[in-house]
Amino acid sequence: MSETAPTPPAGAAPAPATPTADPTAAAPAAPAVDAPAGTRKTRVALLFGGRSGEHAVSAATAAGVLRAIDREKYDVVPVGITRDGRWVVAADEPERWDITAGRLPEVTAGSGGEVVLSLTSGERTLRVLEPGRVPDVLGQVDVVFPLLHGPFGEDGTLQGLLELADVHYVGAGVLASAVGMDKHFMKLVLAGQGLPVGPYTVIRPQDWDHRRPACLGAVETLGLPVFVKPARAGSSLGITRVDDLADLPAAVEEARRHDPKVIVEAGIEGREVECAVLGGRDGQPPRASLPGEIVVDHATHAFYDFEAKYLDEAHVDLRCPADLPEHVIAEVRRLAVRTFEAVGAEGLSRVDVFVTPDEQVVVNEINTMPGFTPFSMYPRMWAASGLAYPELVDELIQLALERPTGLR
Repeated sequence: MSETAPTPPAGAAPAPATPTADPTAAAPAAPAVDAPAGTRKTRVALLFGGRSGEHAVSAATAAGVLRAIDREKYDVVPVGITRDGRWVVAADEPERWDITAGRLPEVTAGSGGEVVLSLTSGERTLRVLEPGRVPDVLGQVDVVFPLLHGPFGEDGTLQGLLELADVHYVGAGVLASAVGMDKHFMKLVLAGQGLPVGPYTVIRPQDWDHRRPACLGAVETLGLPVFVKPARAGSSLGITRVDDLADLPAAVEEARRHDPKVIVEAGIEGREVECAVLGGRDGQPPRASLPGEIVVDHATHAFYDFEAKYLDEAHVDLRCPADLPEHVIAEVRRLAVRTFEAVGAEGLSRVDVFVTPDEQVVVNEINTMPGFTPFSMYPRMWAASGLAYPELVDELIQLALERPTGLR
Protein backbone atom coordinates (compact mmCIF):
# COMPACT_ATOMS: atom_id res chain seq x y z
CA MET A 1 0.00 0.00 0.00
CA SER A 2 1.49 3.32 -1.08
CA GLU A 3 1.05 6.47 1.00
CA THR A 4 1.67 9.24 -1.51
CA ALA A 5 0.14 12.67 -0.97
CA PRO A 6 0.13 14.66 -4.22
CA THR A 7 0.48 18.18 -2.89
CA PRO A 8 1.03 19.95 0.44
CA PRO A 9 -2.06 20.02 2.69
CA ALA A 10 -4.74 22.28 1.24
CA GLY A 11 -7.90 23.80 2.61
CA ALA A 12 -10.26 22.14 0.19
CA ALA A 13 -10.44 18.85 -1.64
CA PRO A 14 -9.47 19.01 -5.32
CA ALA A 15 -11.84 17.97 -8.06
CA PRO A 16 -11.90 14.32 -9.16
CA ALA A 17 -8.87 13.47 -11.27
CA THR A 18 -8.90 12.31 -14.86
CA PRO A 19 -6.02 10.94 -16.92
CA THR A 20 -3.96 13.50 -18.75
CA ALA A 21 -3.30 13.14 -22.46
CA ASP A 22 0.11 11.84 -23.56
CA PRO A 23 2.50 13.31 -20.99
CA THR A 24 5.36 11.13 -22.25
CA ALA A 25 7.29 13.59 -24.35
CA ALA A 26 10.65 12.61 -25.76
CA ALA A 27 13.34 13.09 -23.14
CA PRO A 28 17.00 13.85 -23.78
CA ALA A 29 18.77 10.53 -24.12
CA ALA A 30 21.83 9.59 -22.12
CA PRO A 31 25.10 9.71 -24.06
CA ALA A 32 25.31 6.99 -26.68
CA VAL A 33 28.92 6.25 -25.78
CA ASP A 34 29.86 5.88 -22.14
CA ALA A 35 32.75 7.87 -20.73
CA PRO A 36 35.80 5.90 -19.58
CA ALA A 37 35.27 3.93 -16.37
CA GLY A 38 35.73 6.07 -13.29
CA THR A 39 35.23 9.40 -15.09
CA ARG A 40 31.47 9.53 -15.59
CA LYS A 41 28.66 9.98 -13.10
CA THR A 42 26.76 6.97 -11.77
CA ARG A 43 23.87 6.35 -14.16
CA VAL A 44 20.48 5.69 -12.51
CA ALA A 45 17.47 4.43 -14.46
CA LEU A 46 14.19 5.48 -12.80
CA LEU A 47 11.38 3.06 -13.70
CA PHE A 48 7.80 4.20 -13.12
CA GLY A 49 4.22 3.81 -14.32
CA GLY A 50 3.49 0.14 -14.90
CA ARG A 51 0.54 -2.16 -15.44
CA SER A 52 -1.11 -2.01 -12.01
CA GLY A 53 -3.95 0.18 -10.79
CA GLU A 54 -1.31 2.27 -9.01
CA HIS A 55 0.12 3.59 -12.29
CA ALA A 56 -0.56 7.25 -11.48
CA VAL A 57 0.76 6.89 -7.93
CA SER A 58 3.99 5.48 -9.34
CA ALA A 59 4.32 8.46 -11.68
CA ALA A 60 3.82 10.86 -8.76
CA THR A 61 6.53 9.03 -6.83
CA ALA A 62 8.86 9.46 -9.83
CA ALA A 63 8.14 13.20 -9.86
CA GLY A 64 9.39 13.48 -6.29
CA VAL A 65 12.59 11.53 -6.96
CA LEU A 66 13.32 13.42 -10.20
CA ARG A 67 13.22 16.68 -8.24
CA ALA A 68 15.35 15.42 -5.36
CA ILE A 69 18.08 13.32 -6.93
CA ASP A 70 21.54 14.92 -6.98
CA ARG A 71 22.25 15.73 -10.65
CA GLU A 72 25.87 16.57 -9.85
CA LYS A 73 26.35 13.00 -8.65
CA TYR A 74 23.96 10.97 -10.82
CA ASP A 75 23.12 10.77 -14.51
CA VAL A 76 19.37 10.11 -14.56
CA VAL A 77 17.54 8.13 -17.25
CA PRO A 78 13.73 8.24 -16.72
CA VAL A 79 12.00 5.18 -18.19
CA GLY A 80 8.22 5.03 -18.14
CA ILE A 81 6.24 1.81 -18.38
CA THR A 82 2.87 2.09 -20.10
CA ARG A 83 -0.27 0.41 -18.83
CA ASP A 84 0.23 -2.40 -21.34
CA GLY A 85 3.84 -2.96 -20.22
CA ARG A 86 5.84 -1.12 -22.90
CA TRP A 87 9.06 0.58 -21.70
CA VAL A 88 9.61 4.06 -23.19
CA VAL A 89 11.99 6.97 -22.73
CA ALA A 90 10.10 9.38 -20.45
CA ALA A 91 10.30 13.13 -20.01
CA ASP A 92 12.72 14.30 -17.33
CA GLU A 93 10.14 16.85 -16.22
CA PRO A 94 8.74 16.24 -12.71
CA GLU A 95 5.69 18.45 -13.18
CA ARG A 96 4.44 16.11 -15.93
CA TRP A 97 4.16 13.29 -13.39
CA ASP A 98 2.48 15.08 -10.48
CA ILE A 99 -1.02 14.19 -9.36
CA THR A 100 -2.93 17.48 -9.45
CA ALA A 101 -6.54 18.62 -9.22
CA GLY A 102 -8.37 17.11 -12.17
CA ARG A 103 -5.38 15.19 -13.57
CA LEU A 104 -3.84 11.76 -13.07
CA PRO A 105 -0.52 11.33 -14.90
CA GLU A 106 -0.18 8.46 -17.35
CA VAL A 107 2.78 7.04 -19.27
CA THR A 108 1.92 6.58 -22.95
CA ALA A 109 3.96 5.14 -25.79
CA GLY A 110 3.94 8.29 -27.94
CA SER A 111 5.91 8.09 -31.16
CA GLY A 112 9.25 6.97 -29.73
CA GLY A 113 10.84 3.55 -29.64
CA GLU A 114 10.78 0.87 -27.00
CA VAL A 115 13.43 0.73 -24.28
CA VAL A 116 15.06 -2.67 -23.86
CA LEU A 117 17.36 -3.81 -21.06
CA SER A 118 20.05 -6.26 -22.09
CA LEU A 119 19.69 -9.61 -20.31
CA THR A 120 23.32 -10.51 -20.90
CA SER A 121 24.82 -10.83 -17.42
CA GLY A 122 27.07 -7.89 -16.63
CA GLU A 123 26.30 -5.81 -19.75
CA ARG A 124 23.63 -3.53 -18.12
CA THR A 125 22.93 -1.56 -21.29
CA LEU A 126 19.69 0.21 -22.23
CA ARG A 127 18.77 0.46 -25.90
CA VAL A 128 15.90 2.08 -27.80
CA LEU A 129 14.42 -0.09 -30.54
CA GLU A 130 12.35 1.37 -33.39
CA PRO A 131 11.18 -0.55 -36.47
CA GLY A 132 13.46 0.02 -39.44
CA ARG A 133 16.17 1.83 -37.44
CA VAL A 134 19.50 0.89 -35.94
CA PRO A 135 19.07 0.61 -32.12
CA ASP A 136 20.01 3.74 -30.18
CA VAL A 137 22.20 3.07 -27.15
CA LEU A 138 21.21 4.94 -23.99
CA GLY A 139 24.30 3.69 -22.22
CA GLN A 140 25.22 1.38 -19.39
CA VAL A 141 23.05 1.56 -16.30
CA ASP A 142 24.76 1.29 -12.93
CA VAL A 143 21.61 1.00 -10.83
CA VAL A 144 17.84 0.81 -11.39
CA PHE A 145 15.45 2.63 -9.06
CA PRO A 146 12.10 0.82 -9.57
CA LEU A 147 9.45 3.30 -8.44
CA LEU A 148 6.63 0.89 -9.22
CA HIS A 149 3.70 0.10 -6.96
CA GLY A 150 1.47 -2.95 -7.09
CA PRO A 151 1.53 -6.07 -9.30
CA PHE A 152 4.01 -6.31 -12.20
CA GLY A 153 6.51 -4.06 -10.48
CA GLU A 154 6.45 -4.34 -6.70
CA ASP A 155 5.67 -8.06 -6.54
CA GLY A 156 8.98 -9.65 -7.55
CA THR A 157 8.29 -9.86 -11.29
CA LEU A 158 10.42 -6.84 -12.23
CA GLN A 159 12.99 -7.77 -9.60
CA GLY A 160 13.37 -11.16 -11.31
CA LEU A 161 14.06 -9.45 -14.63
CA LEU A 162 16.73 -7.25 -13.04
CA GLU A 163 18.29 -10.28 -11.37
CA LEU A 164 18.51 -12.02 -14.75
CA ALA A 165 20.27 -8.95 -16.14
CA ASP A 166 22.65 -8.86 -13.16
CA VAL A 167 21.74 -5.23 -12.48
CA HIS A 168 21.95 -3.40 -9.16
CA TYR A 169 18.53 -2.12 -8.07
CA VAL A 170 16.93 -0.32 -5.16
CA GLY A 171 14.69 -2.22 -2.78
CA ALA A 172 13.68 -5.75 -1.91
CA GLY A 173 14.57 -8.83 -3.93
CA VAL A 174 12.30 -11.33 -5.66
CA LEU A 175 11.03 -13.32 -2.69
CA ALA A 176 10.61 -10.42 -0.25
CA SER A 177 8.81 -8.37 -2.91
CA ALA A 178 6.43 -11.24 -3.68
CA VAL A 179 5.72 -11.94 -0.01
CA GLY A 180 5.24 -8.24 0.73
CA MET A 181 2.77 -7.87 -2.14
CA ASP A 182 0.59 -10.85 -1.24
CA LYS A 183 -1.15 -10.07 2.06
CA HIS A 184 -2.06 -13.74 2.52
CA PHE A 185 1.49 -15.09 2.41
CA MET A 186 2.80 -12.01 4.17
CA LYS A 187 0.65 -12.81 7.20
CA LEU A 188 1.69 -16.46 7.10
CA VAL A 189 5.38 -15.49 7.14
CA LEU A 190 4.94 -12.88 9.88
CA ALA A 191 2.93 -15.22 12.09
CA GLY A 192 5.50 -17.97 11.48
CA GLN A 193 8.17 -15.60 12.81
CA GLY A 194 6.13 -14.98 15.97
CA LEU A 195 4.99 -11.47 15.03
CA PRO A 196 1.54 -10.31 16.17
CA VAL A 197 -0.97 -10.21 13.31
CA GLY A 198 -4.75 -9.80 13.39
CA PRO A 199 -7.38 -12.46 12.54
CA TYR A 200 -8.18 -12.90 8.82
CA THR A 201 -9.48 -15.31 6.23
CA VAL A 202 -8.68 -15.74 2.55
CA ILE A 203 -11.21 -16.15 -0.25
CA ARG A 204 -9.70 -17.82 -3.32
CA PRO A 205 -11.56 -17.61 -6.64
CA GLN A 206 -12.53 -21.30 -6.68
CA ASP A 207 -13.86 -21.04 -3.12
CA TRP A 208 -16.02 -17.99 -3.90
CA ASP A 209 -17.34 -19.55 -7.10
CA HIS A 210 -18.09 -23.03 -5.74
CA ARG A 211 -18.05 -22.93 -1.91
CA ARG A 212 -19.50 -19.53 -1.12
CA PRO A 213 -21.40 -20.50 2.06
CA ALA A 214 -18.15 -21.71 3.62
CA CYS A 215 -16.50 -18.38 2.72
CA LEU A 216 -19.33 -16.42 4.30
CA GLY A 217 -19.17 -18.57 7.42
CA ALA A 218 -15.43 -18.02 7.79
CA VAL A 219 -15.92 -14.26 7.56
CA GLU A 220 -18.75 -14.35 10.09
CA THR A 221 -16.42 -15.87 12.70
CA LEU A 222 -14.21 -12.76 12.47
CA GLY A 223 -16.94 -10.51 13.82
CA LEU A 224 -17.77 -7.04 12.52
CA PRO A 225 -16.53 -4.80 11.13
CA VAL A 226 -14.25 -6.48 8.62
CA PHE A 227 -12.13 -5.04 5.84
CA VAL A 228 -12.36 -6.77 2.47
CA LYS A 229 -9.24 -6.30 0.34
CA PRO A 230 -7.63 -7.51 -2.86
CA ALA A 231 -4.83 -9.77 -1.67
CA ARG A 232 -2.30 -8.21 -4.07
CA ALA A 233 -3.02 -4.52 -4.47
CA GLY A 234 -2.04 -1.29 -2.77
CA SER A 235 -3.12 2.33 -2.36
CA SER A 236 -6.35 1.04 -0.76
CA LEU A 237 -7.70 0.10 -4.20
CA GLY A 238 -10.74 -2.15 -3.99
CA ILE A 239 -10.97 -2.07 -0.18
CA THR A 240 -14.36 -1.95 1.54
CA ARG A 241 -15.24 -1.71 5.20
CA VAL A 242 -18.17 -4.04 5.92
CA ASP A 243 -20.39 -3.43 8.95
CA ASP A 244 -23.28 -5.67 7.82
CA LEU A 245 -22.77 -9.20 6.45
CA ALA A 246 -25.45 -8.47 3.85
CA ASP A 247 -22.92 -6.12 2.21
CA LEU A 248 -20.16 -8.73 2.08
CA PRO A 249 -20.85 -10.19 -1.41
CA ALA A 250 -20.68 -6.75 -3.02
CA ALA A 251 -17.47 -5.98 -1.14
CA VAL A 252 -15.88 -9.24 -2.31
CA GLU A 253 -16.86 -8.51 -5.91
CA GLU A 254 -15.32 -5.04 -5.64
CA ALA A 255 -12.05 -6.54 -4.38
CA ARG A 256 -12.14 -9.16 -7.15
CA ARG A 257 -12.12 -6.34 -9.72
CA HIS A 258 -8.48 -5.84 -8.71
CA ASP A 259 -7.40 -9.36 -7.75
CA PRO A 260 -9.15 -12.77 -7.99
CA LYS A 261 -7.78 -13.61 -4.52
CA VAL A 262 -9.36 -11.68 -1.63
CA ILE A 263 -8.34 -11.31 1.99
CA VAL A 264 -10.81 -10.37 4.72
CA GLU A 265 -9.35 -8.91 7.91
CA ALA A 266 -11.04 -8.45 11.26
CA GLY A 267 -11.36 -4.82 12.27
CA ILE A 268 -8.89 -3.90 15.01
CA GLU A 269 -9.65 -1.07 17.40
CA GLY A 270 -6.57 1.08 17.53
CA ARG A 271 -4.53 3.92 16.11
CA GLU A 272 -3.04 3.52 12.63
CA VAL A 273 0.71 3.97 13.00
CA GLU A 274 3.49 3.55 10.44
CA CYS A 275 7.25 3.17 10.67
CA ALA A 276 9.87 3.55 7.93
CA VAL A 277 12.70 1.02 7.76
CA LEU A 278 15.99 1.53 5.92
CA GLY A 279 18.55 -1.18 5.27
CA GLY A 280 21.82 -1.07 7.16
CA ARG A 281 25.13 -0.11 5.52
CA ASP A 282 28.21 -2.34 5.55
CA GLY A 283 26.38 -5.29 7.13
CA GLN A 284 24.82 -3.27 9.93
CA PRO A 285 21.22 -4.00 11.10
CA PRO A 286 18.23 -2.23 9.49
CA ARG A 287 17.32 1.21 10.83
CA ALA A 288 13.83 2.31 11.94
CA SER A 289 12.54 5.87 11.81
CA LEU A 290 10.37 7.61 14.33
CA PRO A 291 6.80 6.41 13.71
CA GLY A 292 4.04 8.48 12.15
CA GLU A 293 0.27 8.35 12.61
CA ILE A 294 -2.63 8.66 10.18
CA VAL A 295 -5.74 10.33 11.61
CA VAL A 296 -8.75 10.22 9.27
CA ASP A 297 -11.89 12.34 9.58
CA HIS A 298 -14.31 9.44 9.89
CA ALA A 299 -17.26 11.71 9.21
CA THR A 300 -15.92 11.94 5.65
CA HIS A 301 -14.04 8.64 5.14
CA ALA A 302 -14.74 5.26 6.74
CA PHE A 303 -10.99 4.51 6.60
CA TYR A 304 -7.80 5.67 4.88
CA ASP A 305 -9.05 4.93 1.36
CA PHE A 306 -7.75 5.99 -2.07
CA GLU A 307 -9.63 9.28 -2.08
CA ALA A 308 -8.37 10.19 1.40
CA LYS A 309 -4.79 9.39 0.37
CA TYR A 310 -4.60 11.21 -2.93
CA LEU A 311 -7.58 13.49 -3.51
CA ASP A 312 -8.82 14.78 -0.14
CA GLU A 313 -5.92 15.66 2.15
CA ALA A 314 -8.06 18.25 3.94
CA HIS A 315 -9.77 15.44 5.87
CA VAL A 316 -6.59 13.52 6.75
CA ASP A 317 -4.01 14.45 9.36
CA LEU A 318 -0.59 12.84 8.91
CA ARG A 319 1.24 13.27 12.20
CA CYS A 320 4.95 12.74 12.24
CA PRO A 321 6.32 11.85 14.67
CA ALA A 322 3.33 10.14 16.28
CA ASP A 323 2.30 11.28 19.74
CA LEU A 324 2.95 8.01 21.57
CA PRO A 325 4.63 7.07 24.87
CA GLU A 326 8.33 6.37 24.53
CA HIS A 327 7.96 2.67 25.33
CA VAL A 328 5.30 2.29 22.61
CA ILE A 329 7.51 4.10 20.08
CA ALA A 330 10.33 1.71 20.96
CA GLU A 331 8.06 -1.30 20.46
CA VAL A 332 6.76 -0.01 17.10
CA ARG A 333 10.34 0.47 15.89
CA ARG A 334 11.41 -2.94 17.17
CA LEU A 335 8.54 -4.74 15.45
CA ALA A 336 9.10 -2.77 12.25
CA VAL A 337 12.69 -3.99 12.04
CA ARG A 338 11.63 -7.54 12.90
CA THR A 339 8.99 -7.43 10.16
CA PHE A 340 11.56 -6.15 7.66
CA GLU A 341 13.89 -9.00 8.56
CA ALA A 342 11.11 -11.62 8.66
CA VAL A 343 10.31 -11.23 4.94
CA GLY A 344 13.96 -10.73 3.98
CA ALA A 345 13.42 -7.13 2.82
CA GLU A 346 16.28 -4.97 1.56
CA GLY A 347 16.71 -1.26 0.94
CA LEU A 348 13.46 0.20 2.19
CA SER A 349 10.04 -0.74 3.53
CA ARG A 350 7.19 0.86 5.39
CA VAL A 351 5.61 -1.22 8.15
CA ASP A 352 2.01 -0.43 9.16
CA VAL A 353 0.74 -1.36 12.62
CA PHE A 354 -2.18 -0.79 14.94
CA VAL A 355 -1.63 0.46 18.48
CA THR A 356 -4.56 -0.75 20.59
CA PRO A 357 -6.04 1.14 23.55
CA ASP A 358 -4.08 -1.12 25.93
CA GLU A 359 -0.85 -0.24 24.04
CA GLN A 360 -0.44 -3.56 22.25
CA VAL A 361 1.16 -3.31 18.81
CA VAL A 362 -0.31 -5.47 16.01
CA VAL A 363 1.41 -5.65 12.63
CA ASN A 364 -0.93 -4.94 9.74
CA GLU A 365 1.41 -5.18 6.72
CA ILE A 366 4.75 -4.35 5.16
CA ASN A 367 5.08 -2.33 1.95
CA THR A 368 8.38 -2.97 0.16
CA MET A 369 8.06 0.03 -2.19
CA PRO A 370 6.07 2.70 -0.35
CA GLY A 371 4.95 5.98 -1.84
CA PHE A 372 7.93 8.26 -2.16
CA THR A 373 6.96 11.85 -2.91
CA PRO A 374 8.21 14.48 -0.41
CA PHE A 375 4.71 14.41 1.14
CA SER A 376 4.51 10.63 1.51
CA MET A 377 4.75 9.11 4.96
CA TYR A 378 7.95 7.15 4.30
CA PRO A 379 10.21 10.16 3.55
CA ARG A 380 8.34 12.32 6.07
CA MET A 381 9.13 9.87 8.84
CA TRP A 382 12.80 9.87 7.87
CA ALA A 383 12.82 13.67 7.71
CA ALA A 384 11.45 13.74 11.27
CA SER A 385 14.25 11.33 12.19
CA GLY A 386 16.97 13.58 10.74
CA LEU A 387 17.39 12.27 7.17
CA ALA A 388 16.11 14.75 4.56
CA TYR A 389 14.46 13.65 1.31
CA PRO A 390 17.44 14.21 -1.06
CA GLU A 391 19.79 12.43 1.37
CA LEU A 392 17.30 9.57 1.64
CA VAL A 393 17.25 9.14 -2.15
CA ASP A 394 21.06 9.10 -2.17
CA GLU A 395 21.20 6.59 0.69
CA LEU A 396 18.90 4.17 -1.13
CA ILE A 397 20.99 4.33 -4.29
CA GLN A 398 24.17 3.75 -2.31
CA LEU A 399 22.60 0.77 -0.54
CA ALA A 400 21.72 -0.72 -3.93
CA LEU A 401 25.24 -0.20 -5.27
CA GLU A 402 26.79 -1.71 -2.14
CA ARG A 403 24.64 -4.84 -2.36
CA PRO A 404 26.09 -7.64 -4.52
CA THR A 405 24.11 -8.94 -7.47
CA GLY A 406 23.14 -12.61 -7.73
CA LEU A 407 22.48 -14.91 -4.78
CA ARG A 408 23.12 -13.29 -1.42
